[in-house]
Amino acid sequence: MSEQTIDKQNVPEQLSDILLVLDKEKKKIQAVKSIDENGKMVTVDPDKKNQSQFMHVDKSGDFFSNFFSNFLSQLKNPTNFSFFKVPAPIAIDMANEMQKQVDKPTHEGEKVMKEHEVKTETKQDSKQENQNNMETTSQTTPETSEYRFKPEQIDWETMNNLGLGKERLEKMNLLDPLLKGYKTNELVPVSVNLDGAIVRTDARLSLQTNQEGKVVAAVHGIRKEPNLNFEFFGHKFTDEDKKNLLDSGNMGRVVDLKNTKTGEMMPSIISVDRLTNELVALRTDFIKIPDEIKGVKLDDAQKQTLMEGKPLQLEGMISKKGTEFDATVQFNADKRYVEFMFDRSNTNQQAQGNKQTEGTQQSQSKEQGQSQEAPKSFRGKELDNEQYNKFKDGQTIYISGLVDKKGKEYNGYITYNKESGKTGFEFPNQYKERTQPTEAHKTQTAVNSEGKTNEATKNLKEPLQKGQQTPKDKKQQEQQEKPKAPAKSKARKM
Repeated sequence: MSEQTIDKQNVPEQLSDILLVLDKEKKKIQAVKSIDENGKMVTVDPDKKNQSQFMHVDKSGDFFSNFFSNFLSQLKNPTNFSFFKVPAPIAIDMANEMQKQVDKPTHEGEKVMKEHEVKTETKQDSKQENQNNMETTSQTTPETSEYRFKPEQIDWETMNNLGLGKERLEKMNLLDPLLKGYKTNELVPVSVNLDGAIVRTDARLSLQTNQEGKVVAAVHGIRKEPNLNFEFFGHKFTDEDKKNLLDSGNMGRVVDLKNTKTGEMMPSIISVDRLTNELVALRTDFIKIPDEIKGVKLDDAQKQTLMEGKPLQLEGMISKKGTEFDATVQFNADKRYVEFMFDRSNTNQQAQGNKQTEGTQQSQSKEQGQSQEAPKSFRGKELDNEQYNKFKDGQTIYISGLVDKKGKEYNGYITYNKESGKTGFEFPNQYKERTQPTEAHKTQTAVNSEGKTNEATKNLKEPLQKGQQTPKDKKQQEQQEKPKAPAKSKARKM
């Protein structure tokens, strides 16, 4: 597969449309954001600061028709609204023009409104007809509004030649994301038969429509490094662009890319697929910035920074463990979400340094024939001499008076692992559960190890299993209930 062929597979997404709505009671034009779980429409003002929140819809006719039918079926009181579908790049300007028409109607403005209006052809004549329509809509939803491709559209003969049959893709849980239009989030082994010569490689996959209209697999193979020395859809990378892409995987700015089919210029951001080193572009229309990241609410300036593909330093975020942390975040065109950024080169150097240090420490430990010294305190609590002597020998000791982050005291047991040099902690209930067997375990130990008799299992031939106190199955039950044969006499025959 040539460099040029692979690059063509990464054409940024085609223009999408924005759904505008007129609330007939409030006489106001808004941009649709979503529908909440109660069937209430969520809208935002159609201005630049809210642009990232606009609902984008596929512009193709059949796809949109099915989407819109499903949209209305979820919406309460759809007759209270009029809907309009407008191209994303001019959505804000169109919303302003429509609002002028609502405020001061003109003949020309009415034409514009009708041109973009979406007809709500839901059947309202009877409840039964409306119910039937909604049932039909719900049945077609998975294939029309959620998925971009259908299984029957795929050229399975070609897929089988790549070693990617339907059953295999389903078994690997890859078919569903492919049908939704996503790239696989992992590398997949691919086999290609070239006149009897089998070529095997790892690649990410996606589905695309070829010139004949067939849905085929696009194979995104692994490259040694991103190709930054040639133009990428009309964009020539600057030295700073190259540095950013190699260091962080994101270029860090918006540039105009040229659609090779239509000649259209498309504002886009560019990132590197870190699994394959392939360049990936995403139109700014499809960038969606969240309102909040790890507990930090973003203001308009911060959202705009991320919309422009730039890195953003955030402070005071809260991790899953409840600890506060700071980090740089940036929107990634390949992943299509805001990611946490780490300096890959520094991270690699640090990892190598840690590995060398670790190896040196292990080597020194082997040469000296000794393990690391046990710590003389645990979580700020000093050990007395008696505790420390037992602790460093690997014995479990009880420690009290520990204080947590909220100032509350707690107690527990600690054990020192000489091999790893780490200290294990157990709360009293955990330690008791581990060291003191339950009544069921006591029975097992008494019968199997101490030769004692348990009345409920005294006739069983097999040793008791873990926690067993009674016959475990029908066979053992029969053994237990079978009367014991009388002992034979030991008297000698005269």
